[in-house]
Amino acid sequence: MPGIDECLLEVMRLPGARGAAVVDWTSGLALGTIGESPNGDHEATAAETAEVARMAAEQPVFALGATGPSTALPEEAAAGASPPVEDVIVTTRAGYHILRFVETAFDSSVFLHLWLDRAEGNLALARIRLGETAERLVLA
Repeated sequence: MPGIDECLLEVMRLPGARGAAVVDWTSGLALGTIGESPNGDHEATAAETAEVARMAAEQPVFALGATGPSTALPEEAAAGASPPVEDVIVTTRAGYHILRFVETAFDSSVFLHLWLDRAEGNLALARIRLGETAERLVLA
């Protein structure tokens, strides 16, 4: 079971990976970073992406699944229950930002952020691999 550093190294092996981080979305703090940051400051990027993750995870519209309402209410997601959202993808002209929520034993308030170059990266592959990495991530 890999920890933060091992998971970040694994994510950076993806074609087109420019930078990655493990972020606590309730506090906006980076728990680990690697590679480049879109704005040159990993901590500022963590805070900004945490705001996006929080907004997505706490919206009732995203709690509705294909089979009906999710069992996790927005209040539960805000309190640390597993959010109903798996990931958030933001597309820019030059790249992709994938925020993948990580389910943990304690409060599930962590996500992986991958910054991927649009010309060199493969969004589908990155999303699949990020999901696999998130499942194996061990936070201690």
